[in-house]
Amino acid sequence: MNKTRIKDMTEGNPLQLIFTFALPIFLGNIFQQLYNVLDTMIAGYNLGDNALAAIGATSAIYSLIIGMANGMNNGYSIIVARSYGEKNMEKLRHSVGVMLILNVITALLFTLLSCIFIMPILKLLNTPPEIIKDAYEFIIIILLGITSTILYNMEAGVLRALGNSKTPLVFLIISLFFNLAMDLIFVVIMHGGVWSTALATVLSEVLSVILCFIHIVKYYPELKLSKKHFHFDKELIIEMFTTGLSMGLMSSIFALGTVILQGSINSLGKATITAHLAARKLDEMLMLPLSTLVTANATFVGQNYGAKKINRIREGIKKTCILGFIWATFCVLIAYTAAPILTKALTGTSDSYITNMAAKYLRINLPFFYVLHILLVLRTSLQGIGRKIAPLISSSIEMIGKFAAVLWLVPKLGYLGVCIVEPILWVLCTLFLLSTFFKIEKDFEKLKIS
Repeated sequence: MNKTRIKDMTEGNPLQLIFTFALPIFLGNIFQQLYNVLDTMIAGYNLGDNALAAIGATSAIYSLIIGMANGMNNGYSIIVARSYGEKNMEKLRHSVGVMLILNVITALLFTLLSCIFIMPILKLLNTPPEIIKDAYEFIIIILLGITSTILYNMEAGVLRALGNSKTPLVFLIISLFFNLAMDLIFVVIMHGGVWSTALATVLSEVLSVILCFIHIVKYYPELKLSKKHFHFDKELIIEMFTTGLSMGLMSSIFALGTVILQGSINSLGKATITAHLAARKLDEMLMLPLSTLVTANATFVGQNYGAKKINRIREGIKKTCILGFIWATFCVLIAYTAAPILTKALTGTSDSYITNMAAKYLRINLPFFYVLHILLVLRTSLQGIGRKIAPLISSSIEMIGKFAAVLWLVPKLGYLGVCIVEPILWVLCTLFLLSTFFKIEKDFEKLKIS
């Protein structure tokens, strides 16, 4: 087995393992968000506020579809991680074969559905008439390239399940520099519209898929698949599909709630759409360390559950929470000292309404990162130990809550209603998952504890 490129997380210091595994993912996400910021700045400075509003009007739709696809891959990767924890390499290879089949089917299905339903959805979400053409062109190009996005996330997910978070970072950085170069060529030099930024993104995803595939073939002989690894195994397919579907639904239900909420935001006007886009971009950037720690914890839990090392799972969860709380404290300081300045730098706008609304969102939202981190850790940990229903229920609570916000909070409170709905829902969902987690603690004793 390739010890230099596969990390066994069932041995060693949990804090050190989680931190060192999360660091490359964090750096990769930083580069991803840095690109997103530069992409927004290129669009804002060269194409104007309407372009930003068009991109912002589609962000929730993109999150819904990509969240479903990537969430399913995260679920599949948990099975790969468990197989490695069990040291069952044949099951690992078979899992990767099933993972590939499921991803190809998913990509084809999503591409077809996107072509049929995107324009009706944009109209349903009250997208302003003056930006709906640009919004459609942007999102349809992104979604026509969804196959490359799904395949890259599959490849990266397999590598991370084996404890390798460094290689996906390298290829991500390469693809992001390529993406930025294409943006500059298409937008600044060739004066393309919003659609050209989407095309640059798709081309960079294709590059990352190719690079990652070549690397796996060259350096991971243990992942070399043969015809037998694609044969029908009802038990494994059900295990992978249900885990993947649970993770995918968890992501998409959350995103569906955001799509619903986006409809209310769109009805508040272009300035509010732009303010919310800026706030969400900054919010997502500051959320990166939390999401990377959660990703690392998911691999840690998956491998150790496969190895039946339950005490290590408990310790890993505690250490992940501590690291997240440290970062949440830094985010709160940022929100109350630099939010308007960061918003202005991001969008290039001189509109005080936009900067003030974005700052309001961040100052309400970021202090609840402490709660959000616990919520995310519990969701992925429960998935890692095969508990699929409770995380799905918690995501459903979020979706229902956002429906309620559209019906009551936003009409009565305006953008303030948008700002407060997620923190309220995070608290409710965290309380639910904590009660679930404590109830199943006694089930751990049925396993061999080490």
